[in-house]
Amino acid sequence: MSRIARSLLFVPGHRPERFDKAVASGAHEAVLDLEDAVAPAAKSEARERVASWLSAGHHAFVRINALQTEWHADDLRMLHAAPTAGVMLAKADADSLARTAAALPGRRIIALLETVDGYMDLPRMASVAGLERIAFGSVDFAAESGIADEGEAMTSVRIQIVLQSCHAGLAAPIDGVSVGFDDDACMHADALRSRQFGFGGKLCIHPRQVAAVNAGFMPTPQELRWATQVLAAFEASEGAATSVDGKMIDKPVVERARRILVEDQPSPHA
Repeated sequence: MSRIARSLLFVPGHRPERFDKAVASGAHEAVLDLEDAVAPAAKSEARERVASWLSAGHHAFVRINALQTEWHADDLRMLHAAPTAGVMLAKADADSLARTAAALPGRRIIALLETVDGYMDLPRMASVAGLERIAFGSVDFAAESGIADEGEAMTSVRIQIVLQSCHAGLAAPIDGVSVGFDDDACMHADALRSRQFGFGGKLCIHPRQVAAVNAGFMPTPQELRWATQVLAAFEASEGAATSVDGKMIDKPVVERARRILVEDQPSPHA
């Protein structure tokens, strides 16, 4: 059982002066963006900037343009020359994801689910060989579907992403961005809510969001005390069912306790 990246920070691909800052922000992964953050006229420049930075030995994910766009093939060619870079595929569905995975074998791949077509294709997409995680592009999804990302309106969508990821054996998915970045308490609450839904991380659009997101996915002191007590009791019972504070402790409870303690460890990608 290993820790996964909790915070993934987007940085525009045509702003190379921000690349190192994104890596140093505390985000578990930086995502160099060739898609939404870059105007059509700047796509080539952004691709060159990203390629240059990666060629210097740096690591990041790169969000590439969707298969249906005129920029997708050039993005793939650039990534062929950057073998350590991960790839985040915009507007993913099963077919575009399979083609991207075939073009970049062995890469860490995140599928960005942000269209209704992608959501309706979710079971097939989650089963594509080579996929590591699914990220929810909630802003684009809301715009297309007409479902407001407010309150509980998208709860069923989020739960399906989590369940399909779990069913396919993927790492826990990544929830979408919060558009505000000047309220740390609100950001922390958003991250905690994502964690409660079963997401394993959250996309960030500003460095100020990173610390609150990381904190939101950390176990609370109460959870850590409970998990420590559970594992100690289970070890003392030599693997037999036992109890803590009057509640039964068996294998599923022990596995939950172990996950909590793993979450308390530093991310390997930080």
